[in-house]
Amino acid sequence: MSLTLATTLHRCKPSILVHLAISPPKPLLIANPVEAGLFPILLFLHGFLLENSFYSQLMQHIASHGFIVIAPQLYKLPKTDASDEIKSTAAITNWLSEGLSKLLPQNVKPDLSKLALSGHSRGGKTAFALALKKLNTSTTLNFSAIIGVDPVDGLGKAVQISPPVLTFSPHSFNFNMPVLIIGSGLGEVQRNPLFLACAPKGVSHEEFYSECNKPAWHFVAKDYGHFDILDDVTKGILGKSTCCLCKNGNSRKPMRSFAGGVIVAFLKGYLKGDNSDLLAIRDKRLVAPVDLQIEYSV
Repeated sequence: MSLTLATTLHRCKPSILVHLAISPPKPLLIANPVEAGLFPILLFLHGFLLENSFYSQLMQHIASHGFIVIAPQLYKLPKTDASDEIKSTAAITNWLSEGLSKLLPQNVKPDLSKLALSGHSRGGKTAFALALKKLNTSTTLNFSAIIGVDPVDGLGKAVQISPPVLTFSPHSFNFNMPVLIIGSGLGEVQRNPLFLACAPKGVSHEEFYSECNKPAWHFVAKDYGHFDILDDVTKGILGKSTCCLCKNGNSRKPMRSFAGGVIVAFLKGYLKGDNSDLLAIRDKRLVAPVDLQIEYSV
């Protein structure tokens, strides 16, 4: 991996910025390098009922490798369908060209021609829904790559979140961009009989990868769970619930470090033209901190 850069993490709230005429459609958490440069952008969508701040360690890891990471807070109390989340993500994407540079240090420039879309859990489903232009949504900027981190499209094949993304037909996704799918081996395992699995088999990472076209990468951390990419400490009732609702691994750091590393390798490969780290992970020359299952089609 390349040498890391110092980063900063800051919040941007619409209510504070409205008088500057650069107010984003939703509150944002932004991680960016401190040093001067032109940096690609990663738009990252949080999971079901989670806070964008729960991903701060992952965001800073990615930003330290030369990326600007933007995580909107899409909702506090979600609706039964994802329509508002899809529309809000489109609105945030359209806002980037007008407002993002004004919220960054003067010497830090966003490269709007290199924009990746990503999300965890329900956020992953939302990212794919926007890429597939569900609800006839469109954006003024084009996405260069898409990443699903343990994406989930409902409780099962018969209980998808509207609008449904998965078709259960191989290679059915009709967008033209490279895809990275990261899965958790324990996501489909119930913690106990009282709780459903957090990433049910049939509507999670395996099916998302099955419906992707080339180039697509699929990495699964076998002994880690759905929430193991979050910060070591997630506060509040929601934060504490992430430790008891799902089957988890022994600690979060290995899964988070792996996910951050493979996201950086993928983005370097497809946004910066340097695929050496991605190929090294594929060929296991770079030892991942987790036991991996790897599939790819390029």
